[in-house]
Amino acid sequence: MAEAQRRGLNLVAAQDFDSLTGQGVRGRVADQDVVLGNQSLMASVGADVAPLQSSAERLRKEGASVMFLAVNGRLAGAIAVADPIKATTLPALNLLRADGLHVVMASGDAQATAEAVGRTLGIDDVRGGVKPQDKAELVQQLKAQGRRVAMAGDGINDAPALAAADVGIAMGTGTDVAMSSAQLTLVKGDLRRIVQARAISSSTVANMKQNLGFAFVYNAIGVPIAAGLLYPSFGLLLSPMMAALAMSLSSVSVGTNALRLSGSTVVATSHPDRADEPARGHSCH
Repeated sequence: MAEAQRRGLNLVAAQDFDSLTGQGVRGRVADQDVVLGNQSLMASVGADVAPLQSSAERLRKEGASVMFLAVNGRLAGAIAVADPIKATTLPALNLLRADGLHVVMASGDAQATAEAVGRTLGIDDVRGGVKPQDKAELVQQLKAQGRRVAMAGDGINDAPALAAADVGIAMGTGTDVAMSSAQLTLVKGDLRRIVQARAISSSTVANMKQNLGFAFVYNAIGVPIAAGLLYPSFGLLLSPMMAALAMSLSSVSVGTNALRLSGSTVVATSHPDRADEPARGHSCH
């Protein structure tokens, strides 16, 4: 929009606009049928993309997504767009893979585009040209193999897979549909927060086990004494006052141990000796 205004171009509002999931968009502009989308959409309107195919393939190998433009059923041009990879993405993926996770990249972009991005991020398992329902089926396939699957995504197309995963992780910078389908939202879309979330989850589970241990120890010691099992040999009995004190101490121990989590700080940092290493890795992105 800004570039069009800079060039002094007259922008005409589109009529009969329609968004075609996984393909592109279409509408009428200045009484002409305009279609913008992928190759399959061009084929459906009879537009031959052969004249621009070699240029499109070159751009895909560079990591760009290519959309073709057709006017009245005839190819009019192509548009290439590319999302810059955040500086925090590779360190985050390396940390996840260092923890033994397998990273899968599932993208609606062409296979060549997805592979170019995958090479940059050190991802070996790359699936390109994946439709929204295909992403959900991929999640189900991984789960059927006995794997626990976390799915991270930010678009409407990711919503089915986010809902199907064991843990759906949405980006706060993405769509409302994606966030409503996920269990976890990363406010700033920083993938390192996934590492932090896993660390917090592990600490919470460990804390719960510790609290169960505290509760068990107090009862394992107090109940036999209160029942008089030690009285014949040692003359020990547990008075009601001491029993109440032990019960209070049990609650205090559990509560104090749980409060440690609120004061803990989890920091996601990349390993210097691993930061540039294309690590391998079961989460699905």
